[in-house]
Amino acid sequence: MLSTADFLVIAKWFGITTLAFAGLMLLSFAFKWGFRFRLVGVTGFMGVLTGGLFALSLGPIVPTSVPGAVRYVTVFDSGATQAVIVVPATITETELDATLKQAASNLFSPGRLGRGGDRQLTILARTVLHPEEGVSQPLVLGQIKRSLRDRTDENLDVTIYSDRLAAIPPAPNTDS
Repeated sequence: MLSTADFLVIAKWFGITTLAFAGLMLLSFAFKWGFRFRLVGVTGFMGVLTGGLFALSLGPIVPTSVPGAVRYVTVFDSGATQAVIVVPATITETELDATLKQAASNLFSPGRLGRGGDRQLTILARTVLHPEEGVSQPLVLGQIKRSLRDRTDENLDVTIYSDRLAAIPPAPNTDS
């Protein structure tokens, strides 16, 4: 998979090629070549490709992977300061910590809106319990807060509710 630095190099070369086509297009108009309008289209298309490649160089493409993290699903994201992820009920405290840190890295975006005075992204991790047939009970297991502005924020505020983790009933044994 290409990195953001690779996309920047490719965008640079596409930009140079776009300028070369623009020069060739201007020459074609000066000398009234028959294919001059085709060069307008080629130059425009090269400009669109260059812009797209440059945009790919601005943001991460590959999600962050934190060792020990388990798979999670984002079920709510306000696009501003709040998000909720769902984790399996069998998660341990160390797995929850790693999963929250991975989600904080993956859900970071410089385009998030900080409404009011809140300048932090809060991500809640929850699971869903089924205490009886037909009843679902969401249970928040932890949360993490990180800066909305600084991608390399090292001051992550992780809160894990150990009492709620301990209250999760063990999975039924299906070995029979």
